[in-house]
Amino acid sequence: MKFALSPEQTQFADMLDALLAKSDVARSWAAGDHEPGLAVWRHLADLGVTSIAQDGELIDLVVAMESIGYHALPGPAIETLAVLPDHLDGALLATVAIPPHVPYAVDADVADHVFVLQNGTLFTATMGNRVSSVDPCRTLFEVTATTEVGPLPDAFERGVLACSAQLLGAGRALLAKSVEYVKQRTQFGKTIGSFQAVKHHLASVHVALELARPLVHGAALNAVPVSAAKVAAGDAAYRAARTALQVHGAIGYTVENDLSLWLSKVRALHSAWGTGSVHRARVMASLS
Repeated sequence: MKFALSPEQTQFADMLDALLAKSDVARSWAAGDHEPGLAVWRHLADLGVTSIAQDGELIDLVVAMESIGYHALPGPAIETLAVLPDHLDGALLATVAIPPHVPYAVDADVADHVFVLQNGTLFTATMGNRVSSVDPCRTLFEVTATTEVGPLPDAFERGVLACSAQLLGAGRALLAKSVEYVKQRTQFGKTIGSFQAVKHHLASVHVALELARPLVHGAALNAVPVSAAKVAAGDAAYRAARTALQVHGAIGYTVENDLSLWLSKVRALHSAWGTGSVHRARVMASLS
């Protein structure tokens, strides 16, 4: 089966890329200055992006999340766009914990609404202790359920799909940055991009990402188990991260280099919304 975006969806992706390419807000968000990032989110809300899961198809959600991943936009994107759009109630951002696979609420200190989902039932929640994350743009908080809101079916599935698309976008960004870098860095009088070994590594990343994309799109169309999409997108993005770090050399380890924004994002999302082993087990269970 072939999965291809419609002209309208391609135009939507181009619009988001044009907007987010101008929005370098990750570092200020990590430093605790959320206003530049919130301004971007307000613009996205004005464009209807935060209600896309209500008004559009799941493939539209995938398009949006891939762009958000590509441009490393901070904030509780998965929770706001995929899981809780019906509960925004005019607010900008919302977040949720879904134990055991989503034990903490992301950016609960910034979100307008904080929830916890227990056994399929949604509750409002109060924010507790802060928990450290490998991603400085991803602040985690313990939460405690307070008032019952009601059932929220398929919340975890939608979150996994959104996480998969965000990983796919982040992986694509890492590949693009790696390709750009190997064309500039020289060694032994040649750009390192001319070395066959480097080409092979980057080609392997490209293949992994291109194989993951139809699984993510297929999951949005209910043609592929969402867990299969998460495994493929997570592994492809992680391969992109490892390769990017390898071709960048020592500079890739520095926090000052923008590569770190995507490296830390992929490392966090790779195990978010269920680890690879969890989703492989779910795929195996669906085949039995």
